[in-house]
Amino acid sequence: MKLLSEFKDFAMRGNVVDMAVGVVIGGAFGKIVTSLVSDIFMPLISLAVGGVDFTNWFVQLGGRDVKIYDTLAQAQEAGVAVLSFGNFIQVVFDFIIVALCIFLFIKALNALKKKKEEEPAPAPAPSKEEVLLTEIRDLLKNK
Repeated sequence: MKLLSEFKDFAMRGNVVDMAVGVVIGGAFGKIVTSLVSDIFMPLISLAVGGVDFTNWFVQLGGRDVKIYDTLAQAQEAGVAVLSFGNFIQVVFDFIIVALCIFLFIKALNALKKKKEEEPAPAPAPSKEEVLLTEIRDLLKNK
């Protein structure tokens, strides 16, 4: 019973809950960026290099007697050893774009924090003693 209570205390700490929220949001953010890369950037890059699909770039490993395959899927279905460097290129582009998006997001958050810190705090209202002393001073000045 004590173990369950300790686990509940641990799980309900602010840091653990914040981390859980960060993981969930990070997963969703990763899906958005993956879609951005695969559905928007990679077709544009492919168009720029002549309509080539990066994910289908591969080098077939084997001797001279091995049949040459046109697509990566055909070679993999046949069980031929391939070096599929096109998929690696795709993953590198994914990483670069994810890193760039995270950098820009963090930079925007820091700018907002900095802007909030630069705003001057409103002057605190004077205490009752200060108000009373000011009134006394003003009365003495007028006499």
